[in-house]
Amino acid sequence: MGATIDELTYQERLAMLHATKLEHTKQKQETRGAMDHDDQGQVPLPPEASEEVEAVSGSGVVIKDLILKGFEPKNNHPSGGFFGPKITGENFRMLLDAHPTYINPVSSMVGVYMVNFNSYRKPGWNPDYDYSHLHEDQRKYHLSTGIGGVQHFCPDLTIGLELGWGGLLDKVRHYREINTGAEDFYQGLEEIIIGMQDWIRRHGEDALKMAETEENPQLKENLETMADVCQRLTTEPPVTFREACQWLVFFQAAAKMFNGSGEWGQLDELLKPYYERDMEAGIITDEEAIFHIACLLLSETAYIQLGGPDAKGNDQSSKVSYLVLEAIHNLKIPANIAIRIGEGLDDELFRRGLEILFEDKMGFPKFMGDKPVNEGFMKNGYPIELARQRTYSGCHWLAIPGREYTMNDLIKIELGTVFDVALKDMMSEESEPSIDKLWDYFKKHLHRAVEVIAQSIDFHLEHMHKVFPELYLDLFCHGPVEKGLDATNGGVEFYNLCVDAASLATAADSFAAIQQRVEQEKRLTWSKMMEYLENDWAGQDGEQARLMMRNIRRFGSGGSQADEWALKISRTFTEMVKENPTPDGYNMIPGLFSWASVIGFGKQLGATPNGRHAGDPVSHGPNPDPGFNEGKGGTPTQMVKAVAAVQPGYGNTAPLQLDLDPGMVETDEGLDKVEALIRSHFDLGGTLININVLDKETVLDAYENPSKYPDLIVRVTGFSAYFASLSEDLRKFVVNRIVEG
Repeated sequence: MGATIDELTYQERLAMLHATKLEHTKQKQETRGAMDHDDQGQVPLPPEASEEVEAVSGSGVVIKDLILKGFEPKNNHPSGGFFGPKITGENFRMLLDAHPTYINPVSSMVGVYMVNFNSYRKPGWNPDYDYSHLHEDQRKYHLSTGIGGVQHFCPDLTIGLELGWGGLLDKVRHYREINTGAEDFYQGLEEIIIGMQDWIRRHGEDALKMAETEENPQLKENLETMADVCQRLTTEPPVTFREACQWLVFFQAAAKMFNGSGEWGQLDELLKPYYERDMEAGIITDEEAIFHIACLLLSETAYIQLGGPDAKGNDQSSKVSYLVLEAIHNLKIPANIAIRIGEGLDDELFRRGLEILFEDKMGFPKFMGDKPVNEGFMKNGYPIELARQRTYSGCHWLAIPGREYTMNDLIKIELGTVFDVALKDMMSEESEPSIDKLWDYFKKHLHRAVEVIAQSIDFHLEHMHKVFPELYLDLFCHGPVEKGLDATNGGVEFYNLCVDAASLATAADSFAAIQQRVEQEKRLTWSKMMEYLENDWAGQDGEQARLMMRNIRRFGSGGSQADEWALKISRTFTEMVKENPTPDGYNMIPGLFSWASVIGFGKQLGATPNGRHAGDPVSHGPNPDPGFNEGKGGTPTQMVKAVAAVQPGYGNTAPLQLDLDPGMVETDEGLDKVEALIRSHFDLGGTLININVLDKETVLDAYENPSKYPDLIVRVTGFSAYFASLSEDLRKFVVNRIVEG
């Protein structure tokens, strides 16, 4: 006879929560359409709190979406927008007041977010701050400039865990008396804190009401505990392990609602003191701790680092590091967990992560090389102690928690477009074209793209605090509250602005194809090649010409002209980013990363000489294009060497994406080989590795019939997601990468 409901084990409860997660995901797929981004903890609004409107999905399709009924933010500008700290705080408090509570009696955590900040914050930029002087070049190079970008730096959550919401309110009021010229800033912060306290309090009240009518003793007790925890957390800092997890859930849900932000960072270190205290007191077991962490991870796929060094180089891995791994291993939903590996760090944690990666086949954890990112960051003029404190906090990025503003992953220079502009510019001249001239034109346009990015960074930092300040994350940083200054306005200690280049292989393979087929072999004239590109390889012999240009030894094959071009482009880009700070003196740090923008970048780019069709995706970050060995699949060893060779080397990562067949690891010996492969990449200078473990047959069937695989999880790029949630374009991109190798 099966277990009755009052005998539910933790594993049975997790199975129920997993089923609820899949149901919520299905509802989001039906209402929002494709979601080409991180799978998130957002749940659908309940019918009584929602109304249907037309919206534009992430893939640009007009869909029916649900918004919060009765919530209408105040505005203070003719555009209909709201700008500045005071009204931003007021509107967020209004949102929290209107936002429904969420309580699942099977879980140990309450609170999720149901409203995306983009749904109520329109327009996103104050039109009074005009940057039309940059528009021409921003559009010319299809630049992602970062102007108006939010979050993408890491808070220090020990501030909130130690103070609690009541302590944060006291801190804000204390410094409000000192910095009398920042009234609007402190008023905005205070509104947010009071809104948070009321929202948490309502969760406790609703949990208690549910407990009064709950007939199951186990769930009734759980609801009563939820109410007690919420009552305490309204004003007091967490004391127990469960309370710390619950505090992090509330933090994350509100951060997502405020501006899509909120990273947990070094989660094992955040939770370690609470775990050790509870274990010493005998009030928690490992099984219970795993369950609480699983419920925490269920609330959001925030980015997490496990292990790694402290400022002095001591390994931070602990029992909690393993508990986090076991929690997601038991829960089996998308997650974004990185294990930091290197000399002196926990090899067993690395090994356990590998075992889970291949056993669960969900694309996590990922792995980060400690030495390369530390030594790279030091090249910016920082000591090793600061480099070690940089924590993995996003798709491909790190930041010093609470002390560094970075705009990581917001700024992109798409190298394929720069190449296209350079090629057309050269061909418009009357002089004879050549590969050397093309390189000169490419350098000229790349330099201008970097200049425009630098100017855009300065413009953003000059105005962002007056548009949409980082109020919520300001509370968890060192400096903003004390100084009365937003993190975008000098509030934090360090400013290191991330500048990524995308589609390296698209540019490198295009250079190499021209060099080989046009200049060396003279199989095509320059003018004939341009004719093929303008017509997207159509016309007589067009496909034959396309395959000829495509089937060279491309970047990744090793020792090829394309490999030389990739290295040359990466080094030139890196030098251009690092040769000067921005005009206002801000440090820029180069990286190579495309995110899921390979689709969008590709749609706005015509045919390219590497045999790519107009509108097709561009290459992925620093990775070779699929089928880079003259149409044949590449080997993991080739990928490891190729991506390691093109690292910019200043502390931001250029992630290697590997897609491995599960048959590789059927024995411990197979696992040993993968471990050696990963270590080899980091020894060569690689920084971060994302790995999918999927067989071709499964992913091909899932592409044709996504609804058959509702719980198939893939690592798309820096993030993991349900395969069925992705747009057809992004599903196809992932399939091609896995199938072609």
